[in-house]
Amino acid sequence: MSRKVEVCLSPRLVDRYDLTNRIVVVTDVLRATSAMVAGLASGVVAIRPVETVEASAALRAHGYLAAAEREGQVVEGFDFGNSPYAFMRPEVQGQKIALTTTNGTRAIALVVNAPLVLIGAFVNLEAIVDFLKNRSEDVLILCSGWKDNFNLEDSLFAGAVVAGLRGPEVHSCDAGLATALLYDQLQHDLFGAIQRSSHYHRLAKMGIEEDIRFCMQRNVFSVVPVLRNGEIVL
Repeated sequence: MSRKVEVCLSPRLVDRYDLTNRIVVVTDVLRATSAMVAGLASGVVAIRPVETVEASAALRAHGYLAAAEREGQVVEGFDFGNSPYAFMRPEVQGQKIALTTTNGTRAIALVVNAPLVLIGAFVNLEAIVDFLKNRSEDVLILCSGWKDNFNLEDSLFAGAVVAGLRGPEVHSCDAGLATALLYDQLQHDLFGAIQRSSHYHRLAKMGIEEDIRFCMQRNVFSVVPVLRNGEIVL
């Protein structure tokens, strides 16, 4: 049976895809989905993605830790932003986190009506690919990008998933073919490739290169986070 594995390169384009009977994989490699994966793999109970800093702050009253990032930085007054290291700290184990970010949580909000939404990053790449191999539904990989623009790191991840699912019965759109070809060319030095990207330079100026190195590692965790009842859980 033929299966579609497609890539949406920007949240602005997602309304052009029919989400009926699709598995959607949302990725925001630097850094939201990497942090979500790291946190859940390290003992965080659930992460509630919200679109505004006000919504994140309000959830403190309901027992959540509040995390907020804008323009790559922690929003003043919040417990932390979207660094994966913050989500792996011992004090967040057993906790729920309300998170808002510049790109990733907004992208998730656009696909909440899909039958199944997964959270993907390089740090759980193999787990995502293995999960999808055992399903039959069509797949859409949604790149969060940067403020609706194409970015390199999310597109590379999308290409890695497309490449991992290649087969005679699997068909992709041109965006899927292009990102898979891009990943084929750059997979042997992902960090070197990302050093040429605009987002790398944006974040490196803030002194968080350690976060970037972490996020460009493959298969650190073997978990598949899913969106369920408004929360991301294992």
